[in-house]
Amino acid sequence: MQKKERYKHFLDYFTQNFPEPETELHYSNPYELLVAVVLSAQCTDKRVNMVTPKLFERFPDPESLAASDSEEVFTYIRSISYPNNKAKHLVGLGRMLVEQFHSEVPSTVEDLQKLPGVGRKTANVIASVIFSMPAMAVDTHVFRVSRRLGLVPLTAKTPLAVEKELVSHIPKHLIHKAHHWLILHGRYVCTARNPQCFQCPLSPFCKYFEKNVKIDVFHS
Repeated sequence: MQKKERYKHFLDYFTQNFPEPETELHYSNPYELLVAVVLSAQCTDKRVNMVTPKLFERFPDPESLAASDSEEVFTYIRSISYPNNKAKHLVGLGRMLVEQFHSEVPSTVEDLQKLPGVGRKTANVIASVIFSMPAMAVDTHVFRVSRRLGLVPLTAKTPLAVEKELVSHIPKHLIHKAHHWLILHGRYVCTARNPQCFQCPLSPFCKYFEKNVKIDVFHS
């Protein structure tokens, strides 16, 4: 099967079955999502969602976060991975939002990456979710699923290489949705260990299934 066909099957399936995918992080405005995504680095969305209600109650806006210090922020996020670094990032992020962006979350990937704790992946998430921009954030799920399906070649060995490949083949108006489709599929079906290939609706056009699972079944 040609790559173009794989993309068509992938996009057709999710467009029909999950037309409006959403992030599983809880937020009510761009500032809250930005904070939540920074906290979610190497941490589960479930854990982040347990922490953010009290965090947002204490720091409802960039001004309150900027006026605090990392020691206080730490007390709210101690159960998150790397809480010391993230507490420092959040305070710095709050101050930069206030001082350089008029307390508004910037809309471009370039400006977002200027914020402490915001790398390319986080910036792409914000640009995609909040501003529906054609930005593809590549986390471990997107990286794994896109390579297994055969949407990107195995020679794409970095998140940036995977990002460029996906963006070049997915229509611009669907990129922000495809980001969620790949993440959620990787989180619940195409898991790192023991992927649920026989329950997966994408297996008929999946390269991993074709090369690995079918062979295992045949030899067993």
